[in-house]
Amino acid sequence: MLKSRTLIFVLCAFLLALTCAQAAPTPAKAGAPAASQEVSVPILLYHRFGPTVADGMTIKTSVFEEHLKYLRDNGYKVIPLRTLVDYYLKKGPAPAPKSVVIVEDDAHKSVYSDMLPLAKKYNVPVTVFVYPSAISNAKYAMTYEQLRTLKKNGFDIQSHTFWHPNFKKDKKKMTPTEYEKSVTTQLKKSKERLEKEVGGTVDLLAWPFGIYDDYLLKRAGELGYKATFTIEAHHASPRDNVMKLPRYLLINSDQGKNFARILEGTAPKRNVVY
Repeated sequence: MLKSRTLIFVLCAFLLALTCAQAAPTPAKAGAPAASQEVSVPILLYHRFGPTVADGMTIKTSVFEEHLKYLRDNGYKVIPLRTLVDYYLKKGPAPAPKSVVIVEDDAHKSVYSDMLPLAKKYNVPVTVFVYPSAISNAKYAMTYEQLRTLKKNGFDIQSHTFWHPNFKKDKKKMTPTEYEKSVTTQLKKSKERLEKEVGGTVDLLAWPFGIYDDYLLKRAGELGYKATFTIEAHHASPRDNVMKLPRYLLINSDQGKNFARILEGTAPKRNVVY
């Protein structure tokens, strides 16, 4: 009788151990990015600011501040774009949940007058994508001195080509040789000019009008760009390629619930006239 009880006890202990082993979570593979399945980062793209909506790409300065307040009050963390890129390049950890990136295209003068003070007030990093032909030249754009001031205040200055071409139109009207030369000039000259005038490494590129194709992606990589950016409206996730990362092109009506839905990734698709 004693032997039978002992045998039953051993059998029960074995079954209990087996059940626990099956219920235990599978250990993560060594070297796997931390919480890679949870990475979902909205990249918020702005263009210009002002007291009124002058055009489709203008966002009221007050609305931009509302965005920053909402991010702060709802537990979002604005991280440098470089932090997100480093994750894709396997040079850094996965961004934490509720991470957000803020960027600007074109280096409009209102970035200096309106965006900079608010970025300092709320202590958020910003990346500005610049096409140098306008800098210290066009009335609507900043000067190089202002760009250097941005950089001193933590802004990252990156490329938006040299003069913001429409590559789709250029490809149709140019010969293959002319087009290839033009693409090289746009990507290379912008990088060289910004590095000379502002300093630092320029290896991130935002495609003008969101236009890109396999040739453009390949050429950008050959000329030293580590990541490029589109205007495809969804969160950056592990499924995305570092050479065509998505961004939300924001407009002034992205307020309140509309802005919250963008951050949540539940905003309806729309056609924004660029």
